[in-house]
Amino acid sequence: MSTVLNVLLPIFGLILVGFVCRRTNRLGPTAASEMNRFVVWLGLPALLFSLTAKADWAHIWQPGFLLAFTGGMLAVFLVTLVYRWKTTGSLVDASIDGLSAGYANTGYIGIPLCVLVLGEDGMAPALIASLLVVCVLFGLALVCIEVGLQSRKGLGGAIAQVVMALLKNPLVVSPLLGAAWALGGVQLPAALDEFLRLLGAATVPCALVSLGLFLAQRQSGPSEGAWPLVALKLVLQPLVTWFIAFVLLDLPAFWAHAALLLSALPTGTGPFMLAEYYQRQAALVSRAILFSTLGSLLTLSLILLAISP
Repeated sequence: MSTVLNVLLPIFGLILVGFVCRRTNRLGPTAASEMNRFVVWLGLPALLFSLTAKADWAHIWQPGFLLAFTGGMLAVFLVTLVYRWKTTGSLVDASIDGLSAGYANTGYIGIPLCVLVLGEDGMAPALIASLLVVCVLFGLALVCIEVGLQSRKGLGGAIAQVVMALLKNPLVVSPLLGAAWALGGVQLPAALDEFLRLLGAATVPCALVSLGLFLAQRQSGPSEGAWPLVALKLVLQPLVTWFIAFVLLDLPAFWAHAALLLSALPTGTGPFMLAEYYQRQAALVSRAILFSTLGSLLTLSLILLAISP
């Protein structure tokens, strides 16, 4: 139990610091947005570029892990999408709800958690999962939203819009550039390596404090239906991933544990940003993020106890 506390307390302690600082007005209403901009545009891209530029790609390429994590993620997204589409009649709202149920917070919580639990090698599965969440799940949700809005450009135009949006996303571009650098076989210059190290080192604390600032913001509007999304995220997704990783594929312990941990993460802020961008009701998404973050204290603790030697 002490191992679980040693892993989770620093992570959720930083989230709590951000939450308290916002609620006590030590940091202002724009602090979450500005700190998040730093993480998205500077800190995390630097970390992702550095990791992929120096990565052993033969070690990272793990089809079983890809199948296990993606299978759980897409299963929950599609189940939620179909159910909510039938009950609400809105493909746009159903897509955002599906994203809320399947969008794991791999960047802000997954990276520090995997490193603490699995060691420095834990950065590799966290990196892969982050790319899958951003490129696959987020892209699929964007296509569904654009189709639901009956874009004048049609499905082809919606897909083109998604591709362009992904190519402008620093969290997608930076690891692709890092991979290209690695393929070139050139070692990072010492000055550039140190620059990226310093910038990347600020990512985790800033990301977690930023998440706490975001969770402290009060959202208006109806929030009924948040708990079913939380249950899908924290219970169904890890169960599906566990079945694929441990039963169907019998993955090596390291990759199976990584897939399970990453699938059990709470909902990230991506669905909220998408709801805000498309001017949809964001209160439900905000509550799902808050409740899943709090609930993950219990579920992650149980998983850590189960996989600990």
